Amino acid sequence: MYDHVIWPEQFHPKISEIYGLNDIDVEAPAETVWKLLVDAENWHRHFTPENQVKILGGERELALGTRLTRVTAGYPMSLEVTECVPGRRLAWATTVDDDDTGSTAYHGWVIAPTAQGCHLLTEETQQGSFFLEMVGRQNPGLVYRYHQEWVEAVARAAEEEIAPKPDRPSRRSGHAPALLLK
Repeated sequence: MYDHVIWPEQFHPKISEIYGLNDIDVEAPAETVWKLLVDAENWHRHFTPENQVKILGGERELALGTRLTRVTAGYPMSLEVTECVPGRRLAWATTVDDDDTGSTAYHGWVIAPTAQGCHLLTEETQQGSFFLEMVGRQNPGLVYRYHQEWVEAVARAAEEEIAPKPDRPSRRSGHAPALLLK
């Protein structure tokens, strides 16, 4: 059994209109996955929909209290990192910019080391009429589909990061891989 997101009371799934959970086993160390998650301005390198992310305040990586902006599905949003346990847990609270309904979301990531690498879990809740209309009614299942693509993209990127490269020694053997000529 894996850990789940630690929910602030106002974002708990039991009182949220929309909830999604996605997870995947990753054949890469937790530290590799962590580096991909905290490098928010470069999420687009492995998950192209996240191509409009800006960390505010000059930090290079997400940390507790970091504020950032992002545009998701064409909608600008403001985020603040509310939980950060390096290598294990990352979460942020979100408000929709220019939304007078007070709609909010909470998105968390949990990384658990395994014998083969790690297990990556993400959960999100969304509250308010903006999300209910735009996601719940107009695009049912969107949170699940979007996050499934995202966890799969993170897993691929992490696994590629540790894969042996032709110009460097293999992690398994300690020797450079042999080149096969035809």
